[in-house]
Amino acid sequence: MLEKTGVATPEEIEKVFPSEERLKKGPVVIVECFREIPCNPCYTACNQNAIKEFIDINDLPNVDHDNCNGCGLCISKCPGLAIRVLDMTWSDEEAMVRIPYEFLPLPVAGDIVDGLDREGNKLVDVRVEKVQNSKMMDKTPVLWLAVKKAFAKEVVFMKPQPRKDTRADETIVCRCSDVTLGDIRQMVEDGYTTVDEIKRLTRAGMGPCQGKTCGQIILREISMMTGKSMEELTLGTYRPPIKSVKLGEIAKTAERGEES
Repeated sequence: MLEKTGVATPEEIEKVFPSEERLKKGPVVIVECFREIPCNPCYTACNQNAIKEFIDINDLPNVDHDNCNGCGLCISKCPGLAIRVLDMTWSDEEAMVRIPYEFLPLPVAGDIVDGLDREGNKLVDVRVEKVQNSKMMDKTPVLWLAVKKAFAKEVVFMKPQPRKDTRADETIVCRCSDVTLGDIRQMVEDGYTTVDEIKRLTRAGMGPCQGKTCGQIILREISMMTGKSMEELTLGTYRPPIKSVKLGEIAKTAERGEES
């Protein structure tokens, strides 16, 4: 079933799911990794000895739920987005589900969003309690979702939210290099989230104005799409404007004995 639909069977899920007794003790990791591949970042990220050392790098993760404290360090380290943390003790009415999320724009705390099951069907409205998006997370943010307890075991994803910014993609951002807002947005969606990265790929900010016109616009777009504050971001490196000079002019200056 997994090979045909991408959805694990109930039997496969049961094998990796914590016991009811463990769920009553607090947050615990759930690793839904069902196929042998050469991958072990979850083990290297775990400092609680909850995810056991791999004898072979192709082995499936072996999780000791009793050793897990629910820290969640392994969530953003998994390249397959197969790890989440479930806390059924969050409150009397709600559980807390922490999931990896790589869509843009990121939601913000307080948003009411669609909680989805493994097939992408909406189960219930969930509330975003927190968005973790630090440099230590390998560019994979982690969302904290407050979920009604009856749905907490099945909510594994959040429906991507549409962009709220209505400015047209055709809007010119960098007039020196003819770079559009759509170009910038595509760069950020592809994972380039610094001004320097975008500059090197699009040449935005490399023209005569050296980013004086477009720099702040690019910075604001990165902030809006990643959820980072403007204070966390920098304009990167830039150089004073330089006017190009033909080699012939340099040669004529040398012939006249003038300093260049």
